[in-house]
Amino acid sequence: MSHAPAGLFDLDDSIKEHLEPSSFNEKFAVKDFVNSLSEQLIANSEREPGPFDPKPFIRTFEGAVDRLLALRKDVQQRTEQLDQAVRVAEREYSKKMRDLDGGFDAVGKSFNSMESRISQVGKTAIRIGEQLESVHISRQRAQAAYDLIDYYFAFARDDTSKIDALRKEGGRDGRHKAAVILRRLMILAKEVDIPSAEQTRENIEKYCETFEKSMLTLFDRCYRKGDPKVMHHCALTLLEFNGGSSCIQMYVNQHDFFISKNRVQEIDSVESSPLWDTLPDPDASLPPNESGLSDLLGEIRSTFDQEIQIVQAVFPNPPVVMQVFLQRVFAQSIQQYLEMLLNKASSLSTLAFLRILQVSHIQIAALVDDLKAYELPIATSRQSSLDPSSPTKVSMSSGTVVVPIGAMLDTALEELFSTYTESQRYLERETKNLGELYSSYLARFTNYHSSTQKAKTSGLRSYGLNLYDELTKSATTKATEMSSTGTSRTAAMAATAFLRVAGKSTSTIEKAKEEPPKEADGQLSVDVTERMLKWHAEAIGRCVELAHPNDVAKHAFALMRVLAETLGPAYIELAIETALGRLEGAKIEALDLSSLAVIKQIDIICHLWQQYLSIALLPLANSTMTVRREMVIFNNQTLSRIEGAVNSLLQKIVDAVVLNLSEKLKMQQKSDFKPRNDDISFARLNTEPCTQCCEILERVLEAAEQNLSGKNLEVLLSEIGVAFNTLLLEHLKKFPVSATGGLMLAKDLKSYQDTISSFQIPSLSERFEFIRQLGNVFLLPPEALKTYINENYLARIDADLLRPYLQQRSDWSQFSKAFDGDENSVMEKGGFVTTRLGAWMENLENLRLGEGLTTSFPSSARGFLGGS
Repeated sequence: MSHAPAGLFDLDDSIKEHLEPSSFNEKFAVKDFVNSLSEQLIANSEREPGPFDPKPFIRTFEGAVDRLLALRKDVQQRTEQLDQAVRVAEREYSKKMRDLDGGFDAVGKSFNSMESRISQVGKTAIRIGEQLESVHISRQRAQAAYDLIDYYFAFARDDTSKIDALRKEGGRDGRHKAAVILRRLMILAKEVDIPSAEQTRENIEKYCETFEKSMLTLFDRCYRKGDPKVMHHCALTLLEFNGGSSCIQMYVNQHDFFISKNRVQEIDSVESSPLWDTLPDPDASLPPNESGLSDLLGEIRSTFDQEIQIVQAVFPNPPVVMQVFLQRVFAQSIQQYLEMLLNKASSLSTLAFLRILQVSHIQIAALVDDLKAYELPIATSRQSSLDPSSPTKVSMSSGTVVVPIGAMLDTALEELFSTYTESQRYLERETKNLGELYSSYLARFTNYHSSTQKAKTSGLRSYGLNLYDELTKSATTKATEMSSTGTSRTAAMAATAFLRVAGKSTSTIEKAKEEPPKEADGQLSVDVTERMLKWHAEAIGRCVELAHPNDVAKHAFALMRVLAETLGPAYIELAIETALGRLEGAKIEALDLSSLAVIKQIDIICHLWQQYLSIALLPLANSTMTVRREMVIFNNQTLSRIEGAVNSLLQKIVDAVVLNLSEKLKMQQKSDFKPRNDDISFARLNTEPCTQCCEILERVLEAAEQNLSGKNLEVLLSEIGVAFNTLLLEHLKKFPVSATGGLMLAKDLKSYQDTISSFQIPSLSERFEFIRQLGNVFLLPPEALKTYINENYLARIDADLLRPYLQQRSDWSQFSKAFDGDENSVMEKGGFVTTRLGAWMENLENLRLGEGLTTSFPSSARGFLGGS
């Protein structure tokens, strides 16, 4: 379909606006575009009556479509033109960029070439500069050599006018130059070896002395006036002259700190300090500080804080000056005061000496830490880099080597205490201190046991004579054995030192012997142990504070030996030996169970001892596994020895109880179980031996429960119960029993059973139940015996084994033939009845417990032995 162009003129202006190219520059939506074209047509159609006329719409849309087609064609043509223009522009841009790249490459090459030429010129200039500098230095040296030779010949002629003029008229710079020239002249005079050189050297030396004195005089005058600028000039000049040592020494020597009269007054007041009253007391707490030393160190802190500012303003080398000042402080003020304190303390006791040494070390170490904050940089003179003979290139003429203040302070602290903390000497003092404390504290304990064992001629008689005789012997042996091993060398030192203490302990014990001993003095006490452990812990703390870190483990091991030798042989084992002697010498009828209380105390003491070992001592040896292993081995050996002694004591207690029970059973009368019908004694509840045996067993149970626990208590009671059961089995074969006496025997056996039942041990209950049933055979009529024997516990036993007991029935002769039928065969079997019955009792117990009772008593120390 074709449309005449004239149709466009029929479109409204508002529609033409929507068909312009500018209308499509914004966001385009077809729906909105159609609405804008038909909006006016719709309004006109609504206003006209009649049916809908589509022609206006068709004409309008046809015209719009024709306009849009023409517009698209124009846009396409415009787009093609622009694309072509862009392609042309791109080609031109690419060409221009290629031209620019070539230009830039050419410029870069030019710059590189220029840089190379400039670099060559720079290198040439550097070489020229170096040559000029070398020439300048050579010229300076030549000029200096010329001047030096000139001055030397002047001194050879004894003419000092030139250098006097330089020194007096040149001002500060002149004096400084004169100092450098004189120093060089001194070096030159020592090197020249011609006939007249000696006189020239003397002239130079005299002038140098005069120059130094004049500079020191000027420095002293300015020091008194308070002129730091001139003091700095004098110090710098003397530094270039001879290292400045004379100036530094003058400054330090004249310092008010070293000539203060108050210091002497403070030292005199120390004698009246209340510290000396508590320091030798081992139970008194360690004082936090010594007041006089605190005042001295406080003054040092304030003086150093002020002095370092003055020194930095006056001296060109402040570290050297402060080093000399601090060395003087440590060597004079602190060391003199420390020696005074230690001399006073050593006159009181070894403990006082060690305590004041520890307190002093803590305070002075704190001072060192505070002074380390004032670290100063080490400076050199301006000419030191050019003049190899400058005194700042080497050590000072006084011998002082310039080191950082922190390192110097550490060295001063170490040297201050090295005399007292040297390995062997310090360990000897600690060992001596513990020996003195322990020996004096245990003197009355030892005196009591000595008097208790006077009648003994064997065993541990040496303990009664001297507390440390046994320790001395042990220490001598260990010192000999361990001297050949490197790991135990420190322990050998402790053993050797302990020998010296042992000799001094004799006087302490002899003094204690003057007073009569009391029983309370010889008893083991947990409080005594805690006190000794407290003293030992204080010694370990000092060791950590004072000893070298590499020696702490060895020292701890050595001091652990001292503690072990005291708590072991001198305390616990001594008490055990006395208890054994008391049991051996006690009368049979007087049963002494007080030794069980000794075992209880040993158990508590050993637990406390091992807890202290694991918490305080073993961690100190964690870094040295060899020493730690030796500590554990030595501790286990000590505990094993104590364990063996405790076992011996327990066995002796068991033997004493069994012997006492045996003696009581021997008091049984033949008529006790065969009374007459009118016998008054038949009215008694139990026989006298039964009553006494039950009383003994009750006493044993009460004492054992008070002092033992666990497996120890069970095994002790089992030992006694089994032994008593054996005694009763033998006892029943010795006494004839009548029909009425069987009632008395049954009552006795029931009392035994009830008493043993209070032990609450199943194996013992079975044993005594068997004995009770065995006692019933004396109550039954003959015709019921076989039936009874075939029941209960007795049914497990061959009837022949019961024959020795049945033979004690008063009516046995009347029914013996009927019971067995062959008396001869019975007599033949009687020889092994006891043995087979004993074997049956063991089997009976095994049936209940599954294992046999052991006769060895476990030590009270076994619980903690494994934990060490």
